[in-house]
Amino acid sequence: MTTSTPPDDLFRHGLRLLLDKDIAGWVGLWDDAGVLEFPFAPEGWPRRLEGKAAVLDYMRDYPDHIDLHAFPDLTIHRTDDPATVVVEMRGVGRLVKSGDPFDMTYIAVVTVADGRFTHYRDYWNPLSLPQDGTADFAGSSR
Repeated sequence: MTTSTPPDDLFRHGLRLLLDKDIAGWVGLWDDAGVLEFPFAPEGWPRRLEGKAAVLDYMRDYPDHIDLHAFPDLTIHRTDDPATVVVEMRGVGRLVKSGDPFDMTYIAVVTVADGRFTHYRDYWNPLSLPQDGTADFAGSSR
């Protein structure tokens, strides 16, 4: 990805990296000072991560918790700000620990500068989590 990569292309590339379980590659798309926020995170889960190192620390073990298979419903809306997109998507796969299906809908507001994610607000649905304790990690949540 080059510095002129539009936010929608960068986002799609990031999804491919997540499906490939290439967390280091996905985090490599982040600006060093990028911010990842989870406005709907439940009590005890992080609401804001500041910096690429914090994002890497948070996402490092993602494939050990969620085995993503596809993003079957993806719509990317461009905004009046050419650096920002609003994304509607659904991620499906399975929870590694329990083997149960994983099916999560998301809305994300993503801002890009110089071909890197600078701000990513992830509005995942905590009500979709299993209530039996089998979800150690959900969406981009813990």
